[in-house]
Amino acid sequence: MTSGFGLVVRFELRDDAAAAAFDELVAETLPAIKAHEPGTLAYVVHSVPDEPGVRVFYELYEDRAAFARHEEQAHTKRFLAEREQHLSAVHVTFLQAEAGKGPVTP
Repeated sequence: MTSGFGLVVRFELRDDAAAAAFDELVAETLPAIKAHEPGTLAYVVHSVPDEPGVRVFYELYEDRAAFARHEEQAHTKRFLAEREQHLSAVHVTFLQAEAGKGPVTP
């Protein structure tokens, strides 16, 4: 078990076309995260039922070093560069585990 490093990212998309393009970009990026990032414990993409132009990512990494390795991956750099054209806003919240059940212990 590890203490983990987590974050939640809320993406607000420009319009329906931007949402479709963003979803395609995510679909292209996820297989590389699954295949090449053993330190990424969870990378979950959520839609928001009452807000069709919003996507929320929950990301959990083994530790800060695993998050840093994620940011240095070619697929992540491509995602970060290409996502901007689809966004009207992005909000990042870093998390500190306090209690719970899962692959990390506070």
